[in-house]
Amino acid sequence: MNTNNLNTALYEKMATEQEKYRDWLKSQPPEEILHHTYEYTVREDIVMAMEELELTDAQAQALLESPSPLADVYRYFEKLETGYMDMIRDSIENRADDVCRAKEELRTTPIYPHSAAYAREHGELEQYRASNNVNRQCKESIEAAVREHFDGMYLSRDAAKDVIETYGIDRVMFVLANTVQLQDWDGRYSPRNKAWAKTIPNDNSDTVRYGYAVNSHPAVLDGFIDLVRMEQMRQPLTAADIQAEAERILRELRAPDVPNSPHGTHYMARISPEFLNRAGSKDHDRLMNLLPFRSLAFTGMKGLPGTYATILASEDRTKELRQPRSSVREHLKQEPKQAASKTLAHKKKEPER
Repeated sequence: MNTNNLNTALYEKMATEQEKYRDWLKSQPPEEILHHTYEYTVREDIVMAMEELELTDAQAQALLESPSPLADVYRYFEKLETGYMDMIRDSIENRADDVCRAKEELRTTPIYPHSAAYAREHGELEQYRASNNVNRQCKESIEAAVREHFDGMYLSRDAAKDVIETYGIDRVMFVLANTVQLQDWDGRYSPRNKAWAKTIPNDNSDTVRYGYAVNSHPAVLDGFIDLVRMEQMRQPLTAADIQAEAERILRELRAPDVPNSPHGTHYMARISPEFLNRAGSKDHDRLMNLLPFRSLAFTGMKGLPGTYATILASEDRTKELRQPRSSVREHLKQEPKQAASKTLAHKKKEPER
């Protein structure tokens, strides 16, 4: 018998042996089957390997002489110290690392509110696509959270918690505001949530925006938006929040062609209630420092709700926002380091004695 025939004969003998083992195993009670699961799997792998393996005549003949070559090879394999468990541990750790990285990417991917044309012009298509991909995932997670936490009558108070933890509150608000903006005609969203949604800019095309518009029932989603906004109120304002409010106010001050105050002497823009509810006195100061107008004032208007940023009609509204200045405390923190580095440099220049 030549080499090919010997290898074929060995493969067929092992395959027949495995068939008999399988038939025996199927006749056993479930507990016994589970006990032999690992052995069955390894034996299957041995038969599969034998299908392609080319043994020498001597090797094939040696195994053929055994009444149960498959069982013999399995018992030999069982005694070996393999890296199998190390591979299992590595797989667990690597999968956990992958999940952690994916979660971090979901939370830290910047929101990109500009259009595809803007992104293409500025070489930012990668950021544009990454942001919209996360927007779509956030939209799906919001829908899942609403399904899970709405019992047909009530939406649980922690319905938004996991979504906010996964994507960050800014992303969640961006996707929710996008949804309300696209469905502004729907009376099941409250007037306060419609007004809030308009404060969050979005320059994506409608085609793109509908891709991450939430499809949950509007009345239930309105309650979900309330929960998200309540959570936002508990969080202190960041520098980015103040910058965004300043940018929005500047846009609104630039928008009218003629002064829009009641007496026609000033341009005015309402400061968002969300900002006012979260802002302390320092936040008000930072907002005012960003807006570049000498006549700027924050004031109420008789007969109108809310607080407004106002400027004289003679102001140059083409001015850009001022750059935020570092705090005195941060400056003082840097002074000792700078002084120490200067002293060290001076010492190095002194001649040795």
